[in-house]
Amino acid sequence: MTDQRSQAEIVRNSLKRRYRKERRFRLYGLLAISIALASLFTLFADIINKGHTGFIKTTITLDVTLDSGMMYLDDPTDEDQRSMADFMAPIIASLQEHFPTADSASDRRALGSLLGTYAASEVRDLLIDNPDLLNTTQTIELPAHDRVSVYVKHADNPRYTIKLSEQQQRWVDELVEKGVIDTSFNDVLFSRGDSREPANAGVLGAIVGSLLTMLVTLIISFPVGIAAAVYLEEFAPQNKITDFIEVNINNLAAVPSIIFGLLGLAVFIGLFGMPRSVPVVGGLVLALMTLPTIIISSRAAIKSVPPSIREAAEGVGASKMQVVLHHVIPLAMPGMLTGSIIGMAQALGETAPLLLIGMVAFIVDIPDGFFSSATVLPVQIYLWASSSEQGFVELASAGIMVLLTFMMSMNALAIWLRKRLERRW
Repeated sequence: MTDQRSQAEIVRNSLKRRYRKERRFRLYGLLAISIALASLFTLFADIINKGHTGFIKTTITLDVTLDSGMMYLDDPTDEDQRSMADFMAPIIASLQEHFPTADSASDRRALGSLLGTYAASEVRDLLIDNPDLLNTTQTIELPAHDRVSVYVKHADNPRYTIKLSEQQQRWVDELVEKGVIDTSFNDVLFSRGDSREPANAGVLGAIVGSLLTMLVTLIISFPVGIAAAVYLEEFAPQNKITDFIEVNINNLAAVPSIIFGLLGLAVFIGLFGMPRSVPVVGGLVLALMTLPTIIISSRAAIKSVPPSIREAAEGVGASKMQVVLHHVIPLAMPGMLTGSIIGMAQALGETAPLLLIGMVAFIVDIPDGFFSSATVLPVQIYLWASSSEQGFVELASAGIMVLLTFMMSMNALAIWLRKRLERRW
C-alpha cells in the first residue's frame, strides 16, 4: 500500500509540473502577443500623431486688387510681360491693409514671407485663365508658407522649431483671429505631384506611378506564376532538373529585394537600354521579385485540391489537360488569388529595388503612361522623410498612412476573395 501511495504521489507531482509548464507556455505566448500588439499600437499611434496634420492645409484668404500698374502688367496674355511682372506686389499690398504700420521694405519682405513661394503663381494662373480680371478685386485663397503652417498647427509642440520672428508670430496670431489664416482639409495632397515646398506637395503622382507599376507587375507575374505552378505541380516529371528548379524558386523567395534591383539595373537598363524611372522597368523588377511568392502559394493551393476530384474527372474520361483546366485550377483559384494579392501588397511596399533603377527622381508631373517618368509611394515617403523642411515630416507620415491603407485594403481583398470563392469538401 505504501508503494502504491508513493507511486500515486509521484504521478500527481509529475502532472502538477506538466500543468505548470503548460500554464507558463500559455503565459509566454500571451506575453509575446501582448508585446507585439503593444508595439504595433505604438507604431500606429506615432504615425497617426505625426501624420494627421498632413491632411490639413493652412491657407491665407485675401481680397487682392489685381492692379496693372502695381504688377507692371497691361496684357496678361503677353508672355513677355508676364515674365517681367511682379505678381507678389498686390498680395503684399492686401496684407498691408491688415497692418498699416508695416510700410518699410523689411516689413514688406516679412509679410511676403508669410506666403508660400507659389502664391505669385496662383495670381499669374488666375490672370492667364481670366485676363478680364485685371484691375479688379478678387478673393483668393493662397497657400501659407511652411513656417506659418508649422506655427499654426504645432506652436505648442516642442518637437517643432518655430522659425518665425516675434513680429511675424504676432501678425499670424492676428490674422488667425480675423479668420484670414485658416486650416482645412488638404486637398492638395491628393491632387498634385511632388513639390519643393510642403504646402504644394501631393501624393497623386506617386499613387498613379504605383498603380501603373503594379499593373505591369500583375500582368507579368500572375499568368507566368500560375502557369509555372501548374506545370511544376501537374505536368513536370520528377527528376534532377525539376528538383533544381524547385530549390531555386524557394531560394529566390528569400533573396533580399535589393538584389532584384541590381538585376533590373544590369539587365533591363544596362543590357536592353530601357529608360530609368519609368513604371515599365519598375513593374518588370517587381514582377521578378513577386514570382517566387506567387508560384509557391499557387502550388500549395493546387496541392490542397483533393485527389478524389482528379480521380473522378479521369474516371469519366477527362484528359489530363481537361482535369487541370476544368477542375483543379478553378478549385485552387481562391488560394492562387490570395497568394498573388499578398505578393502584390509586398511589392507595393518595396523601395530598395526601385531606388536602384532611378525611381527616386524628383517628379513633379503626374505620369500619363507606362514610359513616363514616375515615382511610387514608398520612394515618395523616403524622399519626404529625408527632406530638411519640417512640413515634410508630417507629409511623410501622411504618406505612410495612405500606403498602409492601400496595403491593408489589398490584404482585406485577399481574405474576402478566399472566403467568397473557397469551397469545402
